Amino acid sequence: MEGNIQFSNTLIMWYLLNKRDLPWRKTKDPYFIWLSEIILQQTKIAQGTSYYLKFIDRFNKISHLANASEDEVLKLWQGLGYYSRARNLHHTAQFIDQSLNGVFPNEYSDLIQLKGIGDYTASAILSFCFEKPHATVDGNVYRVLSRYFGVSSAINSPKGVKEFKKLAQLTLDHQKPGTHNQAIMEFGAIVCKPKNPDCSTCPLNNSCYALQNDMRKVLPVKINKVKIRNRFFNYLIVDNGEQTIITQRKGKDIWKNLFEFPLYESCSEINAEYLMTSDEFQELIGDLKFKLEKFNKVQIVHKLTHQNLHTTFWIVNIENKLKDAVLWKNISNFAIPTLIQNFIDKYRITT
Repeated sequence: MEGNIQFSNTLIMWYLLNKRDLPWRKTKDPYFIWLSEIILQQTKIAQGTSYYLKFIDRFNKISHLANASEDEVLKLWQGLGYYSRARNLHHTAQFIDQSLNGVFPNEYSDLIQLKGIGDYTASAILSFCFEKPHATVDGNVYRVLSRYFGVSSAINSPKGVKEFKKLAQLTLDHQKPGTHNQAIMEFGAIVCKPKNPDCSTCPLNNSCYALQNDMRKVLPVKINKVKIRNRFFNYLIVDNGEQTIITQRKGKDIWKNLFEFPLYESCSEINAEYLMTSDEFQELIGDLKFKLEKFNKVQIVHKLTHQNLHTTFWIVNIENKLKDAVLWKNISNFAIPTLIQNFIDKYRITT
């Protein structure tokens, strides 16, 4: 027990001297803390900070976020990826605003029921805002605990998740849980980094298991069980000079409710002749006269967490006016995946 107290005190002392000046650290409002935590999932702080500031500027109360349209929320989220986070954010804001009178729950059992909030986010809100003794366990915490205490259980195994949560709770300072949680996560981000940890200046280096046993590159252990799926996207950019056609993605797939150009997904890379025989192309173009050409001669590989999108943009030039079309000048009003936005930026420069 005494060792655990010393561990926590050392981290907190280091944190108070070295913590970064981040905007969400200046508030205990659960709305702002929740917003920052959702944005920072799968996102680096350098990128996430600008989005956080945009969101609190546009939606400085949870009621403002709740009353916005999903399209507006997705548009503001554009570029962050993992768009289910934005949809869950909007859904939970509406629930809190309409069913809980805008008041954030302050009990774990209530928070964990909200869409998009798991153990980590619930623990962060409870400790940062209400000083309740719930340990946060993220990638940084896994790394610090695994190396310092020499825990070799895989961090992405059911056994490992339980073991690390228990250890995090045992080492938590119950008098200052919010500061402790911030400290251990900050320490993992700045000192106990995934590669090239700064062991020479580490205040815990005299008692770190990984350092004493030359296991810094071994710990933490993670089971590699992710299979990458390769998909082949062929986007049809119908262009008459002023207009184009976009569609909204539906169903349980990537980028739900975002907008894109008409898509033909093939099993492998295809040529123009094959594309023109597809039902998608025939339904879109019909009897119209057109000129078809590739925009990118080499497929663009857009990498997502579990998928590689091998993408070709096909330009279909026509002279006819288009039905159910949008003006090119208005396309920026729609929430669009980064892959599509990058293409638009390049294409509009060349036309």
